[in-house]
Amino acid sequence: MKLGKQTYKFERKPIIISGFGVAGPKEGEGNLKDYFDKILEDDRLGEKSYEKAESEMHYFAILSAIKKAGLEVNQIDCMMAGDLLNQIVSSTFSARELEIPYLGLYNACSTFSESLLLASFLISSGNMKYITCSTSSHFSSAERLYRYPLELGTQMTPTAQWTVTGSGCCVLSSSGEGVAIDSATIGKVVDYDITDTNNMGAAMAPACADTIKTHLLETGRNADYYDAIITGDLGIFGSQMLEELLQSDGIDISSRHRDCGKMIFRESQKVKMGGSGAGCSSLVFSTYFLKQFEEGEIKKALFLPTGALMSKDSSLQGETIPAISHAISLIKE
Repeated sequence: MKLGKQTYKFERKPIIISGFGVAGPKEGEGNLKDYFDKILEDDRLGEKSYEKAESEMHYFAILSAIKKAGLEVNQIDCMMAGDLLNQIVSSTFSARELEIPYLGLYNACSTFSESLLLASFLISSGNMKYITCSTSSHFSSAERLYRYPLELGTQMTPTAQWTVTGSGCCVLSSSGEGVAIDSATIGKVVDYDITDTNNMGAAMAPACADTIKTHLLETGRNADYYDAIITGDLGIFGSQMLEELLQSDGIDISSRHRDCGKMIFRESQKVKMGGSGAGCSSLVFSTYFLKQFEEGEIKKALFLPTGALMSKDSSLQGETIPAISHAISLIKE
């Protein structure tokens, strides 16, 4: 059922029946280490390149989430996945190994919510029963692609965020026990003319604010309807900016706002503004937040991974950084 222009309520609610998260060594030393299903000792996983390592990590997360759900690979109707590498090769090479019907997605660091949103439509329509939703990122592969070779030893700027080495996967089902996806709001591309690629939080916060306002308006809900409003990787500065943008419109989320990028690392790990990357939100959500639902700490949440839709070429050409954020409304009944 459509609510307004961007929001859809699912009469047949898809259920998240399992989640699995793989974290890199640095992430495994952070605040959420006790919640991750697997922590890597070697971020290259014995592979010849970081890109190959990311693909292997992504594959393992998907396969493990399927097994955790008590399913076989051949029972999965569709695999929806994405990452940050050129032509989303990490996801594609994982799909090659799994031999599951595959939809590759790209919405930068908001890809995980895009996968949950699209999977919900397919399951709610009755056309599919089981779908995997996953993303990944790797600090070393992302640095090489978007910034500078690691060998240069380039220093992080004060507003920069650390790309998370990690992958998370959720299995969605048409039935079963778990967290239900109640509704979803498709985000719009928002651009506040930010050009600094080392300040992703500033670029993404306006898009997130726009989606939250739209979701609340079209559902007729207030922010306090949710126990938690979870953003993907705004980091410290972006989280502050989001709260201030919403407060200017009379919406106060400060008491319930949680940001995956802000949570994942400890301050002593010197990651500046926190974590980022397509794998940040999927890793933290598929482990920590699903556990919070399971333990009854959260019963209703709005989940909004955020994505900066620039490329290395667009930045070199002086383009601004457009951003997007999709909202997933979650209920544990």
